[in-house]
Amino acid sequence: MAVTSYGPLESEDGTRRFEIEALRPSKEHFVARLKGVGDRDAAEKLTNVKLYVTRDQLPPVEDDETFYYADLIGLAAVTPDGAPVGTVTAIHNFGAGDVIEIKPETGEPLLLPFTGATVPEIDIAARRMVVVPLTAVE
Repeated sequence: MAVTSYGPLESEDGTRRFEIEALRPSKEHFVARLKGVGDRDAAEKLTNVKLYVTRDQLPPVEDDETFYYADLIGLAAVTPDGAPVGTVTAIHNFGAGDVIEIKPETGEPLLLPFTGATVPEIDIAARRMVVVPLTAVE
């Protein structure tokens, strides 16, 4: 519900802005009424339009244990002993939990579950994240 206090939302390309007039919970999602979207036909034209909040509209992070996923993009990923793994390029959620995508210097991107066991440490100030790569099951 906090999204109502962030101000206007923008389309992915930033060319369109939307103001929330009303928002209410409904089962596992929210139902919103947007300013200027007066009927069902206008609302249907917005199907699958992704809406975003600019970073400066979000509340500040108040402690070292809290971060926005956008803060993780670009962090150096290192093993617990400090060996480089790569750079965090994305955080995904395919439905079974968050997954971190790490691009190594060479080779294919690594996808690791974003759990406390796999990511025991995140240091935003130092621009690094400790990851414990999964080992092959024998």
